[in-house]
Amino acid sequence: MVEAATAAVSSVIRRNNVTVTGNAEGPVMLFAHGFGCDQDMWRRLLPYFTDDYRVVLFDHVGAGRSDAAAYNRAKYGTLDGYAADLLEICSALELQDVILVGHSVSAMIAVIAAVQEPGLFSRLVLVAPSPRYTDDPGDGYVGGFSQADIEGLLDSLDSNYFAWAEALAPMVMANPEQPGLAEDLRSSFCRTNPSIARHFARVTFLSDTRQVLDEVGTSSLILQCSDDLLAPPEVGDYLNRHLGHSTLVHLQATGHCPHVSAPEATARAIQQYLAASP
Repeated sequence: MVEAATAAVSSVIRRNNVTVTGNAEGPVMLFAHGFGCDQDMWRRLLPYFTDDYRVVLFDHVGAGRSDAAAYNRAKYGTLDGYAADLLEICSALELQDVILVGHSVSAMIAVIAAVQEPGLFSRLVLVAPSPRYTDDPGDGYVGGFSQADIEGLLDSLDSNYFAWAEALAPMVMANPEQPGLAEDLRSSFCRTNPSIARHFARVTFLSDTRQVLDEVGTSSLILQCSDDLLAPPEVGDYLNRHLGHSTLVHLQATGHCPHVSAPEATARAIQQYLAASP
């Protein structure tokens, strides 16, 4: 039985390429990367936390150095499959009172996980989140895209993934005065398994997690950027209204990846929130 449990833990760690760094005695911070990225995209932010926190990183299946052979199209056909992986990582490492930091789609994966295991997480940090990317004229929700916009984006991705990555990376990253940042994102896109990325893109951009927001009891920080192609200001306002115990901070950062383009400002906002939280 012990051997089976050990094998199960090893399987989870290998599947998601889980790495642990920082202060082994500190509170746990678990970082979940966004679509097209991997754990390496957190590297500019981590130095602000590794002295004080036990930092846990991982790659979603199909990204980075994860085990692509573990990919199951049915399981990962909704964000619930990714949330299940996240919870399995916490179980495998016996994590408690986790500060969960999720970027972009992983912010919503974090929300789903917090609803399913509410006692596991002490705080959620939602970086450039969006519960739905398409507008909903029926109730006035503004996601930033029409259904036709999203279908066009997905068709472009299906047609030529690498050309799509080349074109989208600078628009998502913004900060044209620092072209190296967009190149980092493009390279990350290109490290992701293209077949899995195409499917994950559809799951990401067609998802709608608005219905679970009112069920979240965990305190959360919402980090909103300016000129964010994927998450306009209305999205941050919506989340702040529908998440109980939430704090909305407008970062002095542009684009969709502030942990890459403005790590100091992002870290400062997180540190101030954690220091102020009970």
